[in-house]
Parts: sequence; structure tokens; C-alpha cells
Amino acid sequence: MPFYEYACDPCQTIYKTQHRISEPGPSHCPKCNGGLRKVISAPSLNTRRFNSPTEAKYADLSVSDEIKKEKELQKVYETIWLPDEVKHSPWDRE
Repeated sequence: MPFYEYACDPCQTIYKTQHRISEPGPSHCPKCNGGLRKVISAPSLNTRRFNSPTEAKYADLSVSDEIKKEKELQKVYETIWLPDEVKHSPWDRE
């Protein structure tokens, strides 16, 4: 299933979620109950045989430009996964 991003402009938050194309995405922001809009983002295509999407994203940037770009992006929108990311160790037995 593909990942989708929805933005809430009033609280400047981007929600990432995964669902089928036929399923509706979230309609309102969990923080402020405002409306969400679907964010159109480029697919991750690996045309230059990079090892990771991050490496491909920053291939044409110098290290200082890369850091500057990420700091600017982090100032504008907060990114939250819906539902919350699963954080556990694969070695835990419960």
C-alpha cells in the first residue's frame, strides 16, 4: 500500500498514513479538528541506483545546503504518522 500525506494548514502539521487507493483518508486534524488537504508528493524513483531515497534526494546538494534545507523544512511543518509508528525491538518477547 502506498503512503499518503495530509496537511493541516492551521496547525502546520503533516500527517502520514498508509491506506488503499479505494479507502478514504483522514478528513480532519486530530489536534485542531480542522480540515485536511492531500499533499501531492513525488514518488520515490531510484533512477541513479542510490542505496536509499534520502541519498537520492540530496545527491545534488552540498552538505551545508542539505542541512540548511532540512532545518528550514522542520521549522514550517511538524510530521506525524497516523496511526502512531510502532516502536519496539524485534528481540522483545511479550
